[in-house]
Amino acid sequence: MGRSRGDLRFVNHLLPHSPSPPTKKNTKKKKKIMGWEWKEEHLDLILVPLGFLIMCIYHLFLLYRYLTCPEATAIGYENHNKKAWVEKMLLLDGKDRGIAVAVLNGHMSASTSLSSISLVLCSLIGALLGNSSNNFLTSRFILGDTSQSTSTIKYIGILSCFLLAFACFVQTTRHFVHGCFLISMPTGDVPLECIQKAVLRGSNFWAIGLRALYFATTLLLWIFGPIPMLVGSIGAVMILYFLDINRDPMIQYGHNSSGNGGRFLKKIGQELTTVVEAFEHNGRQQ
Repeated sequence: MGRSRGDLRFVNHLLPHSPSPPTKKNTKKKKKIMGWEWKEEHLDLILVPLGFLIMCIYHLFLLYRYLTCPEATAIGYENHNKKAWVEKMLLLDGKDRGIAVAVLNGHMSASTSLSSISLVLCSLIGALLGNSSNNFLTSRFILGDTSQSTSTIKYIGILSCFLLAFACFVQTTRHFVHGCFLISMPTGDVPLECIQKAVLRGSNFWAIGLRALYFATTLLLWIFGPIPMLVGSIGAVMILYFLDINRDPMIQYGHNSSGNGGRFLKKIGQELTTVVEAFEHNGRQQ
């Protein structure tokens, strides 16, 4: 009996054992390896491009609306009033155009302030980008990708928008300064179209700078996750639509058909009238 038991143990030892049935833990690992697994990082790949696309489509629609039907946009309405304002300011004498220069100086002060703010924010973002070890927003506060590469892309995108805004506001100041020089010309020989062109270019760069700040605001929300960025983009488009659409009729100003020449003819007529009155007064005295 002792030998037979020993022989059986030896035989059982040599026989191949059947594999144990897979446990739940092993099954889960196979599903993770063989199947596609959803992760929080995938939210950034879907929601962030969607929010950015919504903003781009809206501004392309606004550009098309401005080029085809400018009176239906707030930008076209403002440009129409500014062109008429330049035309009316040129009807004044050179010494009486201090109001026009003061108005343009107010626009220059606003553009200078916004350009300074954009430059300061660029410096701040550059410092945060350089100090990559300081990760004050951890995964417990953000639903999305919190890797270092994604954070770098966020800061670079925001930095690009602020740099674009800074450049546009600098160009706004440049064109308004040029407009001040032209409109304060004492002789009045500057064509009306040149001054209108300088003022309208400054206004257009101002509008582009503001749009860059709007894009930067939505990208700032991306720091807190892709969901706030998408919600912010949709909210920004809804608000901007009501602000950019003009429903008021265009103001019809009385245009001076003779331009600057009419003003000079009027002045010459007044001088001739004064001379004739002086001659008549001298003739009566004699």
